[in-house]
Amino acid sequence: MDRLSEMEAFVAVVDQGGFTDAARKLGMSKSAVSKHVSALEARLGARLLNRTTRRVNPTEIGLAYYDRATVVLSGASEADEMVNAMQTAPRGALRVSTPVNFGISQISGLVGEFLKEFPEVSVNMVLEDRFVELVAEGFDVAIRIGHLEDSSLRARKLTETSAYLVASPEYLRAHGTPGSIDDLSDHTLLHYSHLSTGNFWRLKSRNGGERHVRVGGRLTANNGESLRRAAESGLGISLVPAFLLGDSLHSGRLVRLLPELELDPLGIYAVYPPGRYTQPKLRAFIDFLAERLKGRGPDDWPI
Repeated sequence: MDRLSEMEAFVAVVDQGGFTDAARKLGMSKSAVSKHVSALEARLGARLLNRTTRRVNPTEIGLAYYDRATVVLSGASEADEMVNAMQTAPRGALRVSTPVNFGISQISGLVGEFLKEFPEVSVNMVLEDRFVELVAEGFDVAIRIGHLEDSSLRARKLTETSAYLVASPEYLRAHGTPGSIDDLSDHTLLHYSHLSTGNFWRLKSRNGGERHVRVGGRLTANNGESLRRAAESGLGISLVPAFLLGDSLHSGRLVRLLPELELDPLGIYAVYPPGRYTQPKLRAFIDFLAERLKGRGPDDWPI
C-alpha cells in the first residue's frame, strides 16, 4: 500500500467521521479503508484514531498528521492538474488588456496570427490606457509598458522600447532648441498622465547624474499618440516611445532633442494573475508574443 493511498484513506475517515462514509466517498470497501489506515499507523508507529462503536476521532498526533496530510494531498492533486493542463490543447476565451496605441500598432496583428495558429481560442481584446484590475475585472493578461510596480501579479518581459524627447520644427523656431537638461525648464513639456514616475521625467546625461525634470503645463493626456500629435502641432516637447513615432522623425515632422541623454528603455511586459500553474490558452498566448517579439531591441520598431 503506497503512502498517498494510506494518507488519503486516513484523511477521508477524519473528514467523514467514520470508515463507512469514508469508504463510500473513496469508492472502496470499508475493510480496504481500514487496512490502509492500519498500515499507516503501523508504519508510523503511532495511533492516529480513537475508535468507538459510534464515532472515530483523531488523536492529538492524528490531528497534527491530518493537517500536514491535507497539504500533501492538495499538492499532489495540483501536480496532477498541472500535468493534465500542460498536455491539453489551448482552448477557450482569453480576455486581454492592452494600451490603445500599442494594441493597435503592434498587438492587433499578432492576435490575428495567434488566432490562426490556435483555432480553439477566442480573444476579447480591450484597448485602454488605464491599468485595469486583472482579477476584479476578469482579465487573463494585460500588456504593460514602463517600470512595473511591485505587486502580487506575475510578469514576463516580452521586449523593450526606447523613448525620445521630440518637438516640431515649428515649436523649435518659436522657442529655441534646448541644449541641456537645464534648458528644459524654459519650455512647454507635454505630460503623459500614466507615467510611472508621476509628474517628472527621469533623465540621465552621459557626463552627469540622474535628473528629475518636472512636467505638466498646457496639455496633459493619458494617451501617447495624442501627445505625439500635439508635439507635431507645435504645442511643446514630448517624451515619446519609439513604437509611436512611425515616420515622424524621418519625415521631419518631429526632431529628436538632446540625443546625448541616456534614457532607460521601457520594458514591455505580459502581466497575469498569480497561480500554481498557467492555463494552456494563456501560456500559449504569452509564449506566442514572446516568440514574435524576440530579438527586438529598444530601437527596433517599424517606422
